Amino acid sequence: MAESANHCQSIDPATGFCSQTRTFHSLRPEVPLPPLYQPLSVPQYTLSLLRSSTATAGGGGTTFVINATKGDSLSYSEFIAQFHSLAHCLRKNYFLSRNDVALILSPPSLHVPLLYFALMSLGIVISPANPLSSDSEIAHQVQLSKPVIAFATSTTSSKLPSLKHGTILLDSPEFISFLSEPNVDPDVINRVQVSQHDTAAVLYSSGTTGRVKGVMLSHRNLIALIAGFYHIRHPQKGPDPPHPVSFFTVPLFHVFGFFMLARAFSMGETAVFTERFEFEGMLRAIEKYKVTYMPVSPPLVLALTKSDLTNKYDISSLLMLGSGGAPLGKEVAERFKEKFPAVELVQGYGLTETGGGAARVIGPEEAARYGTVGRLSENTEAKIVDPVTGEALPPGQRGELWLRGPTVMKGPSS
Repeated sequence: MAESANHCQSIDPATGFCSQTRTFHSLRPEVPLPPLYQPLSVPQYTLSLLRSSTATAGGGGTTFVINATKGDSLSYSEFIAQFHSLAHCLRKNYFLSRNDVALILSPPSLHVPLLYFALMSLGIVISPANPLSSDSEIAHQVQLSKPVIAFATSTTSSKLPSLKHGTILLDSPEFISFLSEPNVDPDVINRVQVSQHDTAAVLYSSGTTGRVKGVMLSHRNLIALIAGFYHIRHPQKGPDPPHPVSFFTVPLFHVFGFFMLARAFSMGETAVFTERFEFEGMLRAIEKYKVTYMPVSPPLVLALTKSDLTNKYDISSLLMLGSGGAPLGKEVAERFKEKFPAVELVQGYGLTETGGGAARVIGPEEAARYGTVGRLSENTEAKIVDPVTGEALPPGQRGELWLRGPTVMKGPSS
């Protein structure tokens, strides 16, 4: 990204636009990324950030992930030990090769993040699908990602075809035993040399222009995305800021849920999810776990603004909502701020094909400008292109958005 910026001598400091190349450059500080030649998986990278993060100064006893439906949780030390144990057992018991694809079809549970980290650390490509998908939708996704093994539960496994290495049930005694193997190779996640160019995940795009599409995201894509959030943080003010706790309103198989999990881990934060989203259940979780941040959709912002149920629960811990998925109207944003003046409401724009991130609002000054999705993400370039002529347009013009950067997908899976 820096190279192409260097070719331009006239970047407008207000817009990031270069009139010579008709390219918009990010105005965010450039974020350091590990050298591309260095073998590195997403779990290895997030572990390295976690170990250097001040957020976990309290040690491995900090809670990483909570299933609010059941009330069970894993601390950082438990999560790390269990995903290492799972990686060790999968490597020992199954003949899986680097770049093999594993389809994951499971309702939300603590087993899902463990599986993500264990498989990615072995260079196995994860492909999480919606457990509520129909048989024909699952068949289409299998066709796209070509998995050799599946991980499902006793309630979802009947939707799956026969695969080369079969299906492992996450609610089986065998899988449970994999989480607490007594003799784990302590260096198991460094045994496989994972290239940053390797595919880390095949996620499914919403299919707004036809059938669902498979999107291949590399370890590098996800590392770049996590690095951006890690290095350009907006720390809470005050002498004793609260421990960051995020509540997942999006499913773990969705690009944003998937990414939020890795991001929370790298920063030593606590992530809370429910097995099924329900408005009052969300309010209950905010009160119980002192949630500070939530990703939301515009309809949820509206529901929070209108509902009297918000008076029934203490949700004063909330500091920020990140809205995405659709434009948030100025009127809705203003009404929300009237009701919750202490909560920062920010917007962002992204798509599965960019790992979820393309532009976002950071800080109260940017958040005060309602109707914007913020500035181009760090290390990202963009063009606004006339869809008819293919001509790149100057600022203030309407056209097709073209994006380039380290978070842009490897390509479609077909």
